[in-house]
Amino acid sequence: MASVSRPKRNIPEGLWIQCPQCKAAVFKKEVEARYMVCPECSWHFYLPAKERIRQLLDADSFEEWFVGLHPKDPLEFADRIPYAERPKSEQAKTGMADAAIVGRGFIRGRPVVFGITDFAFMAGSMGSVVGEKLTRAIEAATESRLPLIIVSGSGGGARMQEGILSLMQMAKVSAAIARHDQSGGLYVSILTNPTMGGVAASFALQGDITLAEPGAMIGFAGKRTIWNTVRLELPEGFQTSEFLLQHGFIDRIVSRKDLRTEVARIVDYCERG
Repeated sequence: MASVSRPKRNIPEGLWIQCPQCKAAVFKKEVEARYMVCPECSWHFYLPAKERIRQLLDADSFEEWFVGLHPKDPLEFADRIPYAERPKSEQAKTGMADAAIVGRGFIRGRPVVFGITDFAFMAGSMGSVVGEKLTRAIEAATESRLPLIIVSGSGGGARMQEGILSLMQMAKVSAAIARHDQSGGLYVSILTNPTMGGVAASFALQGDITLAEPGAMIGFAGKRTIWNTVRLELPEGFQTSEFLLQHGFIDRIVSRKDLRTEVARIVDYCERG
């Protein structure tokens, strides 16, 4: 019998994505409907800052602050490309002025000051603009006597292209948090994958209550850096949310779909207390 040849039907690109944890091919729209969480193993994919704002805050309630702050190049630093050009390409790629967005919004009707750092913009590294935005937001929360919520998605520490000007942001932000605490203000820190470097060494691990998403990588230096420095073999699962919860570094692991409700519950509890 003569075989009938049929044209090969190509599957459109972008319909499926592979989960980095369970390696399953999952339908992208289903993952998006679950706030970028794998339906097979609950792996939490990267979520852009603006999507996270839409997920955590009440619809159309967010008012962004300090949008006029943009990074400069005071050291005229150049590595692979001049630093003066790097933020421009990052801005075009992400639609963000820098790695942090701050402002005021509502979580289930509760007013809060909200900040977030995004790994997509130079690994979420803390340059002068990031430090200044966070500091101003913290000070506004203190002055307005509002709860402070900061979501960390920073895999980088201080931004080396800004030298000491970047390093000093760690102290500046930490000092603002200390003043917020002394005034009786509430600070809830939410750690996502990854939270590393100077961000972990400053504001990310200074919350009154520290929440983390499942499986997030949290710490100061990575496993390879630690081995190269002190030749120390690390325990299995070191620097994951689960390991840190077991050793008392964070207070609770909360799945992304439950974060909004959990934060609202914490704000209610602390205000009544």
